[in-house]
Amino acid sequence: MSVVFFAMVVVSAGAFAFLNGFRDASSSVALAVRTRALTPTVAVLLAGLFNFVGAGLSAAMALEVSRAWVVLPAGGNGLSILTAGLLSAVLWGIYTWWRGIPSSSTHALVGGLAGAGVASVAVGGHSVLGVDQSLLSQVVLPLLLSPVIAFAGAYLLVWPATWAARYTPPSVVNSRSRRAQAIAAGAVAFGHGLQDGQRTGAVLLLAMLAAGIPDGGSIPAWVALLTAGMLTAGTLAGGWRISYTIGYRMIRTDPLRGSVAQLFSSAILLVGAIGLHWPVSTTHTVTSAVLGAGANQRYAGTDRRLVLRILVFWVLAPLATAAAAFVLELALSPLAGL
Repeated sequence: MSVVFFAMVVVSAGAFAFLNGFRDASSSVALAVRTRALTPTVAVLLAGLFNFVGAGLSAAMALEVSRAWVVLPAGGNGLSILTAGLLSAVLWGIYTWWRGIPSSSTHALVGGLAGAGVASVAVGGHSVLGVDQSLLSQVVLPLLLSPVIAFAGAYLLVWPATWAARYTPPSVVNSRSRRAQAIAAGAVAFGHGLQDGQRTGAVLLLAMLAAGIPDGGSIPAWVALLTAGMLTAGTLAGGWRISYTIGYRMIRTDPLRGSVAQLFSSAILLVGAIGLHWPVSTTHTVTSAVLGAGANQRYAGTDRRLVLRILVFWVLAPLATAAAAFVLELALSPLAGL
């Protein structure tokens, strides 16, 4: 039965990575397409390429994350917890895509693992160790800090950007901003691959440990290839519902503010992944930076009702996936021998 559950985790992790790329493609392409810096086809291909490179390079980070993240019980119990957590995150991702709402896959996954761990204890199984610290460092702190930093930083950076362009003709400013935004779109996709690729890789490594499969002190090649491949495939498929929300519905923006938002977002993602080893939500970062840069202009262009709805979904994400994973783990526990 452990073999069956391990296979279920691999399939679920592949689906999670695909959906992650499918939904978060908007983070890279939405503004670039909105401001006509890139055509939709070129934007998606660029995002797919840099997502693959970033996810492939995140392999070493995934090994570190799997050892410092959570500790799962061995055997079918741990594998059923992973399966329930992944499936709940996938279901939440499909629902938020259908609603056109940008939402964090990381928060959904951690909430799912927490809910599945509680259900495991409720039926006499083992708990997930370290989940309290994961909830604090990967849900509460990023949920509170990264959107604030992204919004405030992008808002403030608009001033020096507009001051530097004060004597430049608008057509030249727009042309230069579009070129900068094309570069920033690739940087955001690369940062997304680094950030989110390590999460899927860490889940697969945790599954190997629970199934008693040694990792040999390094990440197996198939884990890196599966993670990068599925993340890229999802990106190439492109979740245009969410892209339309960020690029057209949420706030009015121009090429200058779009380039500021994406450049600052890419800096946060890269510093978080490489410098601080801190999991940062690409969705939260880019969405907040777009709002911050767009808010610093003379005319009001924010759909406040939509922004409030997005914030509600951000808060609900870990709670909803925890509840769904709790039910799924109760259903899977008899198969796991609990």
